[in-house]
Amino acid sequence: MVRKTLSKKEIAAGLLAVLTVIGFLTFYIWHQAESIRLGYKTRDLEQKFQTLKKEVEALEAKRSELLSLHRVEWIATTKLTLVEPSEDQLIHIHTDPEP
Repeated sequence: MVRKTLSKKEIAAGLLAVLTVIGFLTFYIWHQAESIRLGYKTRDLEQKFQTLKKEVEALEAKRSELLSLHRVEWIATTKLTLVEPSEDQLIHIHTDPEP
């Protein structure tokens, strides 16, 4: 059996083809891994967003509770010992609407 020797151009072309295939496969695998990584990151951020959204709702409910008029009046009368003004302490300002 006679073996044919390959020329330098044929070896270079074969090596270039193999390197090109390896390059494409490497890029494809990297792209897939990056897509999976971004998917996990997106899921984690969505979970964090939902957690923060629930926390904001809870804080808004607490704020509404703390600023309720009944509570403010209770604090004013019990803790600050404020009382309703008497009639002689009230000043009435009448403004005439301009024609």
